[in-house]
Amino acid sequence: MLTTIHTAYTDTRANDLAWALGREPMPSLATLDLELADARVQLRVLGASHQVLLDSREGSCSETVACMAGGNTPLPLGVSKRLGNFEYEFAARVESLSAGSFAGRAQELLALVADHPHGLAGLFPGDPNAFTALLAQRRGGQVHWRTWHAYPRERRLVATRTRVSGTREPEKSTPVGDRANAKCDVTFGS
Repeated sequence: MLTTIHTAYTDTRANDLAWALGREPMPSLATLDLELADARVQLRVLGASHQVLLDSREGSCSETVACMAGGNTPLPLGVSKRLGNFEYEFAARVESLSAGSFAGRAQELLALVADHPHGLAGLFPGDPNAFTALLAQRRGGQVHWRTWHAYPRERRLVATRTRVSGTREPEKSTPVGDRANAKCDVTFGS
């Protein structure tokens, strides 16, 4: 889904981005609610970049990458940590591009996200290459999302990649005679 944001973006430099886990929902300019099997994911474009909210039977997770005042971690290159029942992995990279390369890459990413059923892109006024884009998907027992933040004045593109997997409760054994009537339960933590 591609949407035009009717307010100026507040993160105008890639170096101003910070990363945080566990923040409450911040005011969003555009959202996309997704049901990915037993996980609910909300992709949120903020005036200051992005927030992803994940909720499943195993718990919830909130990731924010934005310009945030006080007490936040500068954008890390990578994070791997346990969050309750989740294994959380995050990676970020910043690309500096030439003017022509930046415009081409920005439009390529916008086209990818705009046409994807699990994608959200917010275009900011003033430059057709100023955007925040998010794309989520589920692979097995993991939820993945990627984000892109474009900074046309600097010709920099910040890309993030996140993977969240849960833990599975021990499987219950089903007596051989009952297997024909057994239900298949899909859990988030495969």
